[in-house]
Amino acid sequence: MDGLLERVRKLSGILDVAKALVAERDLDRLLKLIVQAASRVVEADRCSLFLLDRERSELWSKVAQGVGTREIRFAVGKGIAGAVAQTNQSINIPDAYADPRFNRNVDKETGYRTKSILCVPMCSVEGEVVGVLQALNKRGDGPFSEEDGELLSALGGQAAAAINNALLHQDIEQLFEGFVRASVVAIESRDPTTAGHSGRVARLSVGLADALPLAEVSAGRWRGSQLSSEERQELRYAALLHDFGKVGVRENVLVKANKLEPNELEILRGRFETLLAQEELSAERRKVQVLLEKPRRAKALMADVDAELDARRRELTGMFEFVLSCNRPTVLPAGTFDRLEDIARLQYQSPLSRELRPFLREEEVVKLSIRQGSLTAEERREIESHVTHTFRFLQQIPWTRTLKRVPDIAYGHHEKLTGAGYPRSLKEPEISLPTRMMTISDIYDALTASDRPYKRAVPKEKAYDILSDEAKRGEVDGDLLKVFIESDVPGRAPEEP
Repeated sequence: MDGLLERVRKLSGILDVAKALVAERDLDRLLKLIVQAASRVVEADRCSLFLLDRERSELWSKVAQGVGTREIRFAVGKGIAGAVAQTNQSINIPDAYADPRFNRNVDKETGYRTKSILCVPMCSVEGEVVGVLQALNKRGDGPFSEEDGELLSALGGQAAAAINNALLHQDIEQLFEGFVRASVVAIESRDPTTAGHSGRVARLSVGLADALPLAEVSAGRWRGSQLSSEERQELRYAALLHDFGKVGVRENVLVKANKLEPNELEILRGRFETLLAQEELSAERRKVQVLLEKPRRAKALMADVDAELDARRRELTGMFEFVLSCNRPTVLPAGTFDRLEDIARLQYQSPLSRELRPFLREEEVVKLSIRQGSLTAEERREIESHVTHTFRFLQQIPWTRTLKRVPDIAYGHHEKLTGAGYPRSLKEPEISLPTRMMTISDIYDALTASDRPYKRAVPKEKAYDILSDEAKRGEVDGDLLKVFIESDVPGRAPEEP
């Protein structure tokens, strides 16, 4: 009766272990759980677990009690465990040193004395060997019983199913990781000047999430808040993919460095050269007329013509240089628009149609009159649309349950707590904690990233000042920004893997 109760207890223990194994998705933690459970079930002094690498026809293990955490590898068919993997049959040896398959070198290296061995295959529901469980030295100095073999085999079956699930979960994670990284490459190939931005925003966002629970005082309203490992990964993926929608923005708008497109500037330059050539031609005609009509005063009059031409050339060159200065993405001072209008009224004669045309066209005046940056209102709306493109793209991905908020987190990275952001003009209660973290990280990297054709990088402290001004206006989360600065997230956050 006592023996039956003990068997029931052990079987109940296996069921409890099976429940725990099903819930564990991390392979390293799972393998440790299995080894610990195996030791308890068969009352072994030590246990080892070896997984089968079919491609290399090897058994490998990082979990072998008594030999540390170093990886062990050996060929299928070698030793007791190799024989079990090869034959898919259990082996129970009362005296290890009496069996020629036993490798005594392991005992020599560790100083351990192996006596009895129980080794069973871990098989999937399809009957394929997943790995091998090996128990050493039954406590009490006796050999392992037939019942021990049955119990360890039962545990091995449960372990095989859990390992397959963990490996499948690992494959899915690697698939997601590969997809995300390929997407980042696609984003950054559109605009090489922003290369690395997505990875840096992910690094800063995760770094801020990690710093938050450690910043008890500065965390303010977020004191005690902490992202779980799943939420942390959710934030990381959202940050890596937050700009993916830029693939839907025209390239000439995305990489626009100046207010006029390069071809538009070349057309304008040609117009200026035409106007200058016409002035020079007019001067030459006047000189011929002077020679014909007033030959005695020709030298003095021709000198006057040259002086007028030089003055006109300086005037036109000054106008064109002014237009070039307006073309750069700088803040225009007051009165600039009036001078542009004056230049626009300047006319030149078309070499083909002989018609008089304005030096600056209406659409050129509009672009050159942009007060700040290089984008027109229409182009800015197109750039801003990348957020919506990102959301629509991310919505098409069948995210797992633990990653389902990735689209929403990325969707809000240009929102402001005051409602002045885009594209939905969300206000504070509607913006989640992960999105607030990513907003701060995105702004910081945009400010401090290396020089781009349309902006200069600013030092860290200047970026902090700009962000602090936004926090004072209520646009970004002041408590999170305080943690970001005081924890030196840019300097301490771990690099992207």
